[in-house]
Amino acid sequence: MDQVGEQREQRRDLVLVDVVALHRELTSSTPPVVLDVRWSLAQPDGRAAHRAARVPGSVHVDLETELAGAGGAADGRHPLPEVGDLQAAARRWGVRRSSAVVVLDDVAGQSAARAWWLLRWAGLADVRLLDGGLAAWRDAGLPVASGVPEPPAVGDVVLHGEALPTVDADGAAELAARGRLLDARAHERYTGEVEPVDPRAGHVPGALSAPTAGNLGPDGRFLSTEALAERFTSLGVGPGEEVGVSCGSGVTAAHEALALVLAGRRPVLFPGSWSAWSSDPARPVATGTSPFGDRPGPV
Repeated sequence: MDQVGEQREQRRDLVLVDVVALHRELTSSTPPVVLDVRWSLAQPDGRAAHRAARVPGSVHVDLETELAGAGGAADGRHPLPEVGDLQAAARRWGVRRSSAVVVLDDVAGQSAARAWWLLRWAGLADVRLLDGGLAAWRDAGLPVASGVPEPPAVGDVVLHGEALPTVDADGAAELAARGRLLDARAHERYTGEVEPVDPRAGHVPGALSAPTAGNLGPDGRFLSTEALAERFTSLGVGPGEEVGVSCGSGVTAAHEALALVLAGRRPVLFPGSWSAWSSDPARPVATGTSPFGDRPGPV
């Protein structure tokens, strides 16, 4: 393997962990804290699923109340939490100053990536996502726990925030105008054909459609580093370049951010995303397949 290939593999190992490696780490003398972030728009409360079947020792994390804060419409549906609130939650999960953390879900990382990004934003360095999630764990024949979990010992982690870059709506507009804002939502939401939850349909003018499904293979695991690099190069984002990421409310945008890190790019998250943008009637809306719109948007 050449030097570039080695760097790619090292970068991947810092971001992802496979089920075999996680199982080995969980039986070691210094197991990671495993956070189960099961959530979806259709089923936001993942506690029942966690009790029914989980990676042994994993701790349920509630995305709505622990990985998001309060705010008005201008802040989007899932504003970033206050650092103090996130720190208190992380301590409840048993995260210590020396902890390694692994996050997982049952939707190919689409919700767990929010915890991955948020903890790194808060200054925790050793956070990885379980590639393939609970499905990959089960497919490997590894043990699954059920029933009411034991509460973890209280942690002592100290978080500070702002370790990863973010952008507000004005910054997102500036990035989009330069073709440097990726929209991670499903393509039909980008075009405005479908909008299940936010005030207006369409996308930020100038944003490029880059659904998170394109980061994954048929097995629900992330594509190779080379394939991801090719994907983002085809969208005009070269190695080492900065690019904004947006979605509906800043959740799946974190999945796009993770894929960009794997590919050697520098993501900047728009936390409010489309839910914040579409709530402001002064913000223009583009619809259709073109970045700047190929049919009039709603007013």
